[in-house]
Amino acid sequence: MIDYRQRITIEPGKRGGQAVVRGMRIAVADVLGWLAEGMSHAEILEEFPELTEEDIRAVLAYAADRQRRTAITPA
Repeated sequence: MIDYRQRITIEPGKRGGQAVVRGMRIAVADVLGWLAEGMSHAEILEEFPELTEEDIRAVLAYAADRQRRTAITPA
């Protein structure tokens, strides 16, 4: 699994404290939204050349890890 902690940061003054990619103003939620809308990795990279394939994978790894941490285990 990719170590997203090297690419995903949270800074109080950026994007209202949202998780962002490499300190830029591109939020994890933005990338996830684009993927949910059906954009391919290649389309995202073309539209936002400051991002890399590794950034997109880090976003997905961050989201997966966050989901695992918040999942409720049935009793």
